[in-house]
This record gives sequence, structure tokens and C-alpha cells, in this order.
Amino acid sequence: MTDNRMQVNLRNVVLDVLMELNKPDALSHVVLGNALAKYQYLNKQERSFITRLVQGTVERQIELDYIIDTFSKTPVSKQKPLIRSLLRMSVYQLKYMDSVPESAVCNEAVKLATKRGFSTLKGFVNGVLRNIARGLADVSYPDKDKERSRYLSVKYSVPEWIINMWLEDYEGIDIEHVLSGFNKERITYIRCNTSKVTPQELVTHLEDEGVNVAKTELDYVFAISGYDYLGDLESFRNGEFQIQDISSVMAGEGDIIKPDDYVIDVCAAPGGKSINAALKAYKGTVDARDLSDYKVAMIESNLDRLEINNVYTKVWDATVRDESVVGKADVVIADLPCSGLGIMGRKPDIRYHATPDKIENLAKLQRQILSVVWEYVKPGGYLVYSTCTLNRMENEANVKWFCDKYPFELVQEPINVIPKEQSSDGFFIARLKKRGIYNGKNV
Repeated sequence: MTDNRMQVNLRNVVLDVLMELNKPDALSHVVLGNALAKYQYLNKQERSFITRLVQGTVERQIELDYIIDTFSKTPVSKQKPLIRSLLRMSVYQLKYMDSVPESAVCNEAVKLATKRGFSTLKGFVNGVLRNIARGLADVSYPDKDKERSRYLSVKYSVPEWIINMWLEDYEGIDIEHVLSGFNKERITYIRCNTSKVTPQELVTHLEDEGVNVAKTELDYVFAISGYDYLGDLESFRNGEFQIQDISSVMAGEGDIIKPDDYVIDVCAAPGGKSINAALKAYKGTVDARDLSDYKVAMIESNLDRLEINNVYTKVWDATVRDESVVGKADVVIADLPCSGLGIMGRKPDIRYHATPDKIENLAKLQRQILSVVWEYVKPGGYLVYSTCTLNRMENEANVKWFCDKYPFELVQEPINVIPKEQSSDGFFIARLKKRGIYNGKNV
């Protein structure tokens, strides 16, 4: 094992991951996760280097390209894919990784260019990177006052059309604070499996394993840090908690889910909201559904580890009406497919995959699903509509459309969880109650 470790060039691993991400539909968290699993024998510091360099390069891509174009006669758009990825990861090290010497960045980049079959371009790589190293502090960004959206796009590496959409949708909110929040170091939040341990018992077990634990506003949700690998934690293997962002847990809050309720989660993978519901409806049952065998298997894997026994899984297309559950659910959770702009901090490549057309199509899909699943709710029951995105088309506009068309009303004003210089995910939650006659009474 030691010999294998000695042969691993960490920057070469990063370059492999970045090249894999050039493929259509490749997802950074999946590709990076696979690479870390392959090199699990590396120590924590080495794996952290790979993780930070991959995530940082993807997260800061627009800014990195802007810097490269400032110094390179050949623009980024016309460079070979490997050279482009190599320069991006090298510039990220120069700008954001102070512990890495400039000479090491430049020399290693030249070696990698040669090793990967681009020895004729090693002079280009060396020249561009050394010019950037000398002039990085003097790079001139777009004028913040005259070109606000352009400045924010480059400074925070978010496509300009998203910036403009947010400036229009969230007037009165400092968008720069939101963007800054996405670039904060991610906090790992966990939800205690209260069917196995009490929150205090979980804290004790985690601290005994050397994990730092911080409380949140929910007494069964904690922020953890200081661990190496989740799979090494006995408390994780024993199913004492699940990873779940606090904004996601909030979708099941508000005393909507009661102990003996029947809950249907119509787009449930990977299962966090279903499990949260099951722990609240501990005398009831939860149907956790999703579109494919693969997604349902993800749910079942989490259920098995946590040993949750009141959740039943089913492969089901949420756009197709299920006659067997019409009018039977106390609560329907509709955490629907969305553009994911609220979780760019965790999955930075989302910002590059999104387009205005995709958002419009997703909003239509959300309405299509809502037009089916509302019938599952019994009169007086609840539908929780949530997304992990930030835009009015998928959020407020869809809720207004739904309440205008179907017999539902908001229990309270929708919740918009916006990062605002925090490291939580962005999230939207609307809790709606179904009007009608139940047991001879208006509800």
C-alpha cells in the first residue's frame, strides 16, 4: 500500500477528474466521489488536497478563465481541453492555495503537460503561469458600479444571466452576500436517528470518536467537523444519524407531520425527507417513491443503514396518477426536480449546467407533478412543496399557480432560505392545506 501511495501524483488525479467533468452530464460530486473512493488509502491531507483543488477549480471557473485570458494570447475558449483544465487548476493554486509555492505550481504543470502528451505546449504553459504568478495581484476586474452584474459574475464565478435573474427576483436582498455564502466552506449537517439514540447520546458518541459537534436551532440536527471519513465513524455505520442539510430538514417542520400520519414522498431519493418524516410519524407509515430502480435503491440503502422500518419504497413516476392512494395521505411531500441553484455551494457545477430554457421546462414539470399528486391529500391534509433552488418561476410563481387552480391554501408565508454569507443551502418551502369536507365538516 505504501508503494502505491508513493506512485500517486495528486495533481494528476485532479487533472483526471477535471477532464472527466468535460463529458456531458458528468457531475462533480459523483466524479470526485469515485476518485476519492479509488484512492481511499491516501491520508486525510492528500485527499483534502484533491478535494479542495477539484472543487475550487470548478467553483471558481469563470474567474480563473478571466485571469487566464488576461495573460494568455490564446483565449481559454480556443485552448486544448487538457491545457485549459491544467491552467485552471494551476491558477486556482496560485490565487487560493497560499501554502503551495509558485515554483511548484508552475513546474508541476509543465511536467503534467509533458506527461500527458503536450510537450510542445510546455513553454506556453510555463510562460502563461509565470506571467500570472507575477501579475496576479494587479489583475483588473470589471467595474463594480458600471458593470455590476459582470463584476459579480467574474468575482463569484456565477453566469451573468443567473446574476441578472436574482437581481430582478430578489430586489432588496444584497446579492453579493448571497454569492459570498455559496463560496463559504460547507458545513456538514446531520439529523439524529431518534429511533436509535437520543440527540444527547449521539453527541456523546460523536465526541468520543473525536468529532466536533455544534448545536443548531433544531435539537436533533447538528453541525459536525473534524472527522476524516464518514465510513470510519462507528456512529455512522450503526445508523445513528444521516447527512441532511438543516434547510432540508425544515421541510418537515411546523407540526404538520403527526405520529400516526400516512405520508407520501413523491420524489424521495436519496431519502432524507422520507426518513425525517418517518421519525416524526413513528406510529404511521411513509411511502417513499421515485422514478427509477437506481433512485429507489439509494433510498433503501439509507433505510437499511438506519434500520427504519416504517418506510415503504416504490418505483413510480410522479407524473402518473396512482389511483390506490387518492384522498388517503395526511401529508404529501413534493420536493420536486429543480434547477438546484440553492445548492451551488455543494455542487458547484450546477451553475454551468443550468439555462433559462431548462428552468422554464423544470417549472412546467413541477406543475405537471403537482397537478397529479394534490389528489393524494385527504381534505384537511397537507402538501409540502419544496425546491433547492432560488428563482421565482420555480418557487413563488408555482405556489400562486397551484393555489389559484386547486383547493389549497398556504398555512403560512413560504420560507425562502437564502445563504446570505452563511454556508447553508438555499431552499424554498411552501406548506399548503387542502380545503374540503372531512367527516361532515369543512376543513
